[in-house]
Amino acid sequence: MKKTVLCLALVSLLALGGSAFAELCTVDDVPAATLLLPYFEVDLDSDSGITTLFSVNNASAAPVLAHVTLWTDLSVPTIDFDLYLTGYDVQSFNVRDIFNGTLPQTGPDDSLSNRGAFSDPHAVPASCTGGFPVGNIPPSLVQLLEEAHTGQSVARFSGSCAGVNHGDNIARGYITVDLVRECSVDFPTTPGYFDDTAGFDNVLWGDYFYVDPSNDFAQGETLVHIEANQQAFAPGDYTFYGRYVAFTAADAREPLSTTFGVRYLNGGVFSGGTDLICWRDAKVQINPFACGGVPNPFPLAQTQVVIFDEEENPELVPESRISPGNEEEEILVCPWEAQRRAVDFATPDFGWLYLNLNTTVAGAGVNPIAQAWVTAVMSAEGRYSVGFDAITLSSACSDADITLPVGGDD
Repeated sequence: MKKTVLCLALVSLLALGGSAFAELCTVDDVPAATLLLPYFEVDLDSDSGITTLFSVNNASAAPVLAHVTLWTDLSVPTIDFDLYLTGYDVQSFNVRDIFNGTLPQTGPDDSLSNRGAFSDPHAVPASCTGGFPVGNIPPSLVQLLEEAHTGQSVARFSGSCAGVNHGDNIARGYITVDLVRECSVDFPTTPGYFDDTAGFDNVLWGDYFYVDPSNDFAQGETLVHIEANQQAFAPGDYTFYGRYVAFTAADAREPLSTTFGVRYLNGGVFSGGTDLICWRDAKVQINPFACGGVPNPFPLAQTQVVIFDEEENPELVPESRISPGNEEEEILVCPWEAQRRAVDFATPDFGWLYLNLNTTVAGAGVNPIAQAWVTAVMSAEGRYSVGFDAITLSSACSDADITLPVGGDD
């Protein structure tokens, strides 16, 4: 009897959290159809260097399939694979393991994915038979991952590059996880992916951590939860995967925000300062490109960045401009699709940032609205680290481009 009551209570709670508190176009921590890890980094030179952990969870009793894609920091997809999640299952990852050539082994066999007492016994679709990764990545694909995610020339891309070369051996990029209806080796960029493969039930949730053992740091946050609704969007609407479906809204996933408010602390107990973790949408598909530069539209511009001190005094971050006898350098806060950026451009040491990251991109179906995501990480060197998502001040569901009046203008 107790087991039955507990099961009913759990189902009721999940049903309440998945419907009553979810609000489309307001990105909130509710079960979703797509999860975004906005930025990862893995030190390839040291196992004790920084790495990124994340988890994918199933909020439903029925088994589901999830499709994981790694992207470079300039949004070129490099590897994808499927996960089988039993009811209320969780699969955790160390991204370093992927770069070491190991993928998690999941599947309908209980020896791979244990089915617990609350999991619905329905089997995985027949189309997924044999469709799950075997656990080991071929050495040639490991080489591709290392080259692409460190901005090097990629042999399997005919010598082209796929990311920014930061002059180190740290792999960078971002990760998406989509609910899917069948196993696939397709990227979200593949034509027909959202017609034939992707699912639209909002049942996935998860979290992520940056762990840096050598500096005694760790920081965690929930993944970005992106809900789907096939009745809410029409052709021409801006959706999360809009650039890959010609802005037809075939992906039916809500877009993210465009304007943010976030605190920064560069002193006091937070002697390590504040970093911004940014993900941005270039609004056009990026393919491997000639090494030695970056493709258009990078570096990504911004509409307005304002620094406020703790007395409400604003300072406009300079754009590129020249006046007689005075030249100010343009500051691009988050120029790539995925990055960690130190708040080293802000004075005084304590305050908050107003970030309008909208930007016009030639050839994109929506201008100048541009979805993005921002998280702040504050650290005290060798002691502790904290992180939190920025406050969202607008949604890319709206075409409103909010800028602050300069000099008191209306």
